[in-house]
Amino acid sequence: MGYNGGSFDVIVVGAGHAGVESALAAARMGCSTLMITINLDMVAFMPCNPSIGGPAKGHVVREIDALGGEMGRNIDKTFIQMRMLNTGKGPAVHALRAQADKFSYQQTMKETMEKEPNLTMRQGMVEELIVEDGKCVGVITKTGTEYRAKSVVITTGTYLRGKIIMGELMYESGPNNQQPSIKLSENLRELGFELVRFKTGTPPRVHKDTINFSKTEIQPGDEQPKFFSYETESSDNEQLPCWLTYTSEVTHQIINDNLHRAPMFSGIIEGTGPRYCPSIEDKIVRFSDKPKHQIFLEPEGKNTAEYYVQGLSTSLPEDVQLAVLRSIPGMENVEMMRNGYAIEYDAMVPTQLWPSLETKRLPGLFTAGQINGTSGYEEAAGQGIMAGINAARKAQGKEPVVLDRSQGYIGVLIDDLVTKGTLEPYRLLTSRAEYRLLLRHDNADLRLTPIGHEIGLISDDRYNKFLDKKAKVEQEIERLGAYKVKPSEVNAMLEAAGSAPIQDGSNLLNMLRRPEITYAQVESIAPAPVELTEDMKEQVEIQIKYAGYIEKQLLHVERLQKMEKKKLPEDIIYEEIQGLAIEAKQKLTAIRPISIGQASRISGVTPADISILLVYLEHYNRVTAARG
Repeated sequence: MGYNGGSFDVIVVGAGHAGVESALAAARMGCSTLMITINLDMVAFMPCNPSIGGPAKGHVVREIDALGGEMGRNIDKTFIQMRMLNTGKGPAVHALRAQADKFSYQQTMKETMEKEPNLTMRQGMVEELIVEDGKCVGVITKTGTEYRAKSVVITTGTYLRGKIIMGELMYESGPNNQQPSIKLSENLRELGFELVRFKTGTPPRVHKDTINFSKTEIQPGDEQPKFFSYETESSDNEQLPCWLTYTSEVTHQIINDNLHRAPMFSGIIEGTGPRYCPSIEDKIVRFSDKPKHQIFLEPEGKNTAEYYVQGLSTSLPEDVQLAVLRSIPGMENVEMMRNGYAIEYDAMVPTQLWPSLETKRLPGLFTAGQINGTSGYEEAAGQGIMAGINAARKAQGKEPVVLDRSQGYIGVLIDDLVTKGTLEPYRLLTSRAEYRLLLRHDNADLRLTPIGHEIGLISDDRYNKFLDKKAKVEQEIERLGAYKVKPSEVNAMLEAAGSAPIQDGSNLLNMLRRPEITYAQVESIAPAPVELTEDMKEQVEIQIKYAGYIEKQLLHVERLQKMEKKKLPEDIIYEEIQGLAIEAKQKLTAIRPISIGQASRISGVTPADISILLVYLEHYNRVTAARG
C-alpha cells in the first residue's frame, strides 16, 4: 500500500492540449479533478509548430469553444498573427489560423488552470493504473503515491516509451528532451490493451538575426482579424509576419546524397509516420518530380529570436540538417538553435474505445489525444474536451455525450478513430466530413452551444446572448423574404454589381440568393430595423445563399439519424447471427458498434450484412418486448 494522495471524481494524466481541455471541462462541470503531469512547466506546450487552426483544425477549435472549452479563448489572448485561409472558396472551407506566442500560450493556459477552483495540479510520473473489480479506480505514481478517482483520463501524447531519433543517434525521451513514460506503457500492455508504434517529427529552429529576409516573401496577418472564440470581441495584439521561401536544387541534392544516413530509410525508425505531414527527406523521395517545396519561417514568440522552419521536419544527422538549412534562399548563413528530430511513441489502437472515448476493456478509463493515434494540437484538444465531459458524466452517474458526424468535426474525428481505426497518425481534413456545408467555421455555436449549456460548460449569460443572435438572424431572414421591391428600387444596384435587372416585383431574399449580391448591398436598400453584428450579417448571407444545398444535406442527415437511433444491444453475439459474412462477424465483434449507423461505417461490413443486422435487431427487439 503506497502513500495516499487523496480521492477525486476525475483524474487526468498529462497536461498537453488534450489534458488541459479534459481537466478544465471536468472541473467546470463540478467534479473534483486532479491533473497530474511529468513537468508542470510543460502545460499546453507546443513541441511542434507554434500555431493553432487551419483547414478542419480551425473548425475544431471553434467547436471546442462552442462547447465551452478553452483553446479558442487562449489563442485569442496570445496570438501574434491571425489569418483567415481559403477566403476565395466557399464558406465550408474557410479556416482561421493563428501563429501563437508559444511561451505566452503556455503561461496563460497554466494561469487559467491554476485559478480553476475544482482543479488540483500535481507534478508526478504516473506508472500504474489501480484496477479493482474490473474497473479503473485510480493511479499510482513513481514515488508510490496512490490517487483514487471515479474515472481516469490518459492524455500522454507522444511520451509513452518515447524515443528521439536523429541520424544514427537514438535515446529514450519525451518531446523536447522531457522524461519519457515507460512503465505506464508496460502497464497498459499488461492490462491487455493493444498498442502500436507511431512516429512524428519536428523541424530545426533557427536564429532570427541570421536570416536574410530580403530573399523571402512576407506573409502578413489579416488587417481586421477574426477570432476563434465567440466571446472575443476585440484584440490589441501586435501582429508579426511570417516569411515564405523554398527548397532549392542544392537542398534536394544534399538530401539525396545523405539518404543512407536518414533513419527513415536506413531501417532505424520502426514507427509509422504521418502521411499529411511528411519529413523533408520523405517529401523529396516521394515527390522527386517537384523542383522545390514551400518553407515557412515562423516566429516562436514576441520575446525570442527562435524561428520555426515549417515544412522542414527531419530526422537527418545534425551536420546534414545545417547544410540543408543553408541551401535554402534567405538562410545561407543561418545558425541552427535546435535540431529537428523524429520521435517514436506508443499509441492505443483506437477501435478499443467506445464513442464516448471510454475504453471497452477497462470501464472508468478514458483516453484522449495523440495516445489515440491522432496528430495535431487541435485534434488532441477536441478529443480532450469530450473525454473530460464523459469522464465527469461517468463520475456523476450520467449518460455520455457523443457527437455524431453531422454535428461537428469532433464527431467525425472520434467516429473515424473508434469505427475505422488508423494505421498512421490521423489528421483531420475537411474532405473527411461528408456534411462539410453543415460543419462550417461560422456556425459552430449554432450546432454545439446548446449542448455546452445543457452539460454546464456554457454560462446562462453566454447562452442568452447566443439565443439573441439566433433569433435576430432568423427574424432578418424572415424580414428579407417579406420585403417586396420593385424593379425601379433595385435595378441600379443590381446593374452596378453586374447582375441581371428584374422585370417584375420580387423580394430582398431572392436578391441575396444571387452569388454576386452581398448582404451589404441588400442592406443599402432596406436597413435592418435592429442593429446586427458582422457575425449575424454573415450568418444571414450564408444561410440564404446556401439554403438549397443545406436543405439537401439536412435530409441526408435525417436518414442517417434513423440508423444512429437503431441501437445495438451490448450483449449481441455476432458469431451466432446467420447469414453474416465471416469478415463482418470478426469486425463487428472487435469494434462492438453502438448503433446500426456506426456498424455501417466499419470497413468490411457490407450493405448485405447491414440488412441481416436490421432483420436480427427487429426480431431481438420483438422478443425482448414480449419478455417485457
